[in-house]
Amino acid sequence: MTSTSPTYGELRAQLATLTTEAFRPELADIDRLPTAEIARIMNGEDRSVPEAVAARLPQIAAAIDATAERMARGGRLVYLGAGTAGRLGVLDASECPPTFNTDPARVVGLIAGGPTAMIKAVEGAEDSKELAAADLDALGLTADDTVVGISASGRTPYAIGAVEHARRAGALTIGLSCNEDSALGAAAEHGLEIVVGPELLTGSTRLKAGTAQKLVLNMISTITMIRLGKTYGNLMVDVRASNEKLRARSRRIVALATGAPDPEIEAALAATGGEVKNAILVILGAVDGPTAATLLDEARGHLRVALRAAAARTP
Repeated sequence: MTSTSPTYGELRAQLATLTTEAFRPELADIDRLPTAEIARIMNGEDRSVPEAVAARLPQIAAAIDATAERMARGGRLVYLGAGTAGRLGVLDASECPPTFNTDPARVVGLIAGGPTAMIKAVEGAEDSKELAAADLDALGLTADDTVVGISASGRTPYAIGAVEHARRAGALTIGLSCNEDSALGAAAEHGLEIVVGPELLTGSTRLKAGTAQKLVLNMISTITMIRLGKTYGNLMVDVRASNEKLRARSRRIVALATGAPDPEIEAALAATGGEVKNAILVILGAVDGPTAATLLDEARGHLRVALRAAAARTP
């Protein structure tokens, strides 16, 4: 905990001003309702979340474009948060290698308190700006990186400290919170404030706030990867076939992209070491495996660009 941490009274006063911490008297007897009625109320609450995200789509899109630009230069996408927010960042980062075949070092999730905090709270970790700065320094932060601080309240020192430290280093900064006029939003170059309102259970921001954060993180990672050429249309052509299900999906993706018969698909995958994107280029571009690899490398992984280059080679 830092020397500038607020006193108990100051913190209580801060929380009282936050929409995500507001008490809803109309739900004070929710524990006395039938289960089906509680589920109905909760489902109704959840339906409001996509609308809150929709209200910030222009800001989200701008942040994604800026992120993709940095990552195209070799930068990394780094999520930082405490508690639920940190876990959501780690989850989104961990899904990128199997989905988009990214190097695990390209999209990173950091949680206050380290890996232990994924399953058990680490006392005081979220209250330290210095800890966030140290975690980023351990990564060797550069100006090409993008740092996303995640905090439902928008006041978590760990998330704010991460954004402040990253901004001083020249990195792109995004602050994802669920309260308007948040300190996190003000600290970041791109403040994304998804206001979902008070929670069903007072202050339980793993509910609507957590859902909103997950939706936005889905957008940030997925659309950034689309911009980086990790897809062909809506097909995951960079998927990593690490198990039988994914190997079957790889063959289906090649089939959907090319319409080729199974023997041709198997031959293309064999010629490209199982690389889906390369196999599609072999079939649609009528090139061999090594040429496909060269064309994709020259196209920086963008299959459509490589296909145009392959077509230009045809006499």
